[in-house]
Amino acid sequence: MSNHTIYIIMGIAGGAFLLIILAYYIISKKMGKSEYKKIQKLQQGTKAESFSFEVLYQKLYVTYVKIPFLKRYILKLRRRLEILNIDDEYVTRRDASKIMTKTLLILIPIIILTIIITHENYLLMIILLLFELFMIDTIIDGSIDKKDNNLLKQQINFFSEIRHAYHEYNMVEEAIYQVSQDDEMDISRQGEKIYEILISSDPETELEKYYDIAPNSYLKEFAGLSYLTKEFGDRKVDGASLYLKNVDNITQEMQLEILKRDKLNYVFQSLSIISIVPVLLLEPLKNWAITNFSFVQNWYLGKPGMIVQILLLILTFISYILVRKLKDNGSTNMNTKNTENPWQKKLYNNKIIKKIVDIFMPKKGSKEERKINKLLKDSASPLKIEWLFINRIVTFIAVFLASLLIFIQLHNIAINYVYTEPTTDYNLISGLNEHQKKKAMEITKEDNVFLDKFKGKIKTTEKEIRKEIDKSKFYVEANDEEKEIATKRIYAKLKIVNSEYIKWFEILLAFVFAIIGYMAPLWLLYFQLKMRQLEMEDEVMQFQTIILMLMRIERVNVEIILEWLERYSNIFYEPIAKCVNNYESGAWESLEEFKNDISYEPLIRIVESLQAAVEKIPIKDAFDELDSERDYYREKRKESNERLIKKKGMIGKGIGFAPMICLFVGYLIVPLVFIGLSAMSQSFASMSSGKF
Repeated sequence: MSNHTIYIIMGIAGGAFLLIILAYYIISKKMGKSEYKKIQKLQQGTKAESFSFEVLYQKLYVTYVKIPFLKRYILKLRRRLEILNIDDEYVTRRDASKIMTKTLLILIPIIILTIIITHENYLLMIILLLFELFMIDTIIDGSIDKKDNNLLKQQINFFSEIRHAYHEYNMVEEAIYQVSQDDEMDISRQGEKIYEILISSDPETELEKYYDIAPNSYLKEFAGLSYLTKEFGDRKVDGASLYLKNVDNITQEMQLEILKRDKLNYVFQSLSIISIVPVLLLEPLKNWAITNFSFVQNWYLGKPGMIVQILLLILTFISYILVRKLKDNGSTNMNTKNTENPWQKKLYNNKIIKKIVDIFMPKKGSKEERKINKLLKDSASPLKIEWLFINRIVTFIAVFLASLLIFIQLHNIAINYVYTEPTTDYNLISGLNEHQKKKAMEITKEDNVFLDKFKGKIKTTEKEIRKEIDKSKFYVEANDEEKEIATKRIYAKLKIVNSEYIKWFEILLAFVFAIIGYMAPLWLLYFQLKMRQLEMEDEVMQFQTIILMLMRIERVNVEIILEWLERYSNIFYEPIAKCVNNYESGAWESLEEFKNDISYEPLIRIVESLQAAVEKIPIKDAFDELDSERDYYREKRKESNERLIKKKGMIGKGIGFAPMICLFVGYLIVPLVFIGLSAMSQSFASMSSGKF
């Protein structure tokens, strides 16, 4: 090991030691501030002697909230975790801090690696760093989904214990209370909340509030079922408790959902990473190709290579977004992303911006407005119509400006390559050794002197360049032939340099790209709608389970069933809500209108059975086939889930692997093959003409 290396290592070690001391000093000062003092007071008398991650996460939470960029994400985490943790501030802070810390530990090394790999390509570095910001949402959503899945699995055990407790106490609220005493389980907090609702003075109102914040539909079903049983009493069906039979039905639904989510997670667990990896391989792949095949250097370092890089980045970004949308299993309250005061709302509150946005928005009450509002509802988007158009306008402006900047950068790359490319008459395949490269760079530097002199003078002729060459010190001893070759070479370079400026068709192209960007948010909603339509069958089968639970409960009528279907509907929410609102004006007529509003045959059959139950027969007789063919419907739902997962998997793999395929085919194989063949053709032409 050389002395120089030892000095470098000592310098790094010394710098790291100073950073540790500085960090310790900053943390010590922060520890003295009020928030930490409050935590320390709370710890007095309970503080453990050993190091505690619980306390660390609480301290980190206070720090994250103070950092402007991280504050947005930590508050977003809070909104989603509050639903899972039911007003438990300590646990919410701990979980939010834990997820944020994990995200930063994953993201910071990736950012450092990106800077190291792309330090010579600032445009690519900036794009990648911006792109990696989107990964924060992915990691956060994945962590929340994991907690939600764990809660769902805990519900299986919770409902199993409810069965035993109900046998013992024969009272719904007492059974829930006893099972909810385990403080270690997340589901216990939900159980305690349901118990508080059941014993409250106005359980119906409290239950409606809980429906808005319940983590999943199965807890809604359980809470509603427990309330109905407490109010109307339990009864025996085929010698067994109807309440426990219905709890078993919910459990079976949850088991199917857990299997579905596990399979979807298995199919999609690596697709998001696979769709991102190509952008990190761009620079290493380019450097490898240039090192091993010098004839492609002109392509990779010039405009064509940069254009393909940008196209790959755009493709990767689109693939990443679509894979995320495709994987979304509709778990814990995705609508919590819709904040009460988002940036779109703040922009729209500005009078000038409001006037501009209103110009682009369709007129109120128009067919176009109804169409877009319906699309927002059907795609389960949290956006309002004005927020959607703000997104579209902002995307239009951002894409237009980004396109112009990219075109300017492409021109700069082309000019820079002319100024830095080794000037040689050697063929492309053979490459250059160190001596040849040094000589070629000397020629380039000489040519650059003339380029600087004539740069920007579009009407420059070869004669003017020849005059400068004759006067130049570089060509004092050169003969006429050498001067003529230099003149043509410099003139060819000058034409490239003087032609690299923004042209009218590039502004037109930027405008076209901006229009595509303007349409992108709308297309994304259509894609989301198509993905939701794949799950129509699953939602209707859930309706069948709800009806199966309600149809044997005393005093349950068609209106109550419709209210329950509205509560748990997602894809068919709008027609069901419309039917519920119109029900009092005419039960049969509102159901007939509901039937006309939908085209999905299995749901139409359910509506027809509800119509029969309104006037002709009891509810349990109208839906007797659900009870008699329950096993068939359960197996059918399993098979439906299998088909859904298979279809999503096929689409996801096609989208997720597209950037990787394009990387190796479009960025590596095609340039090597075509440029290699072109170089060979030039070499053979030189050999045949005797110039080689």
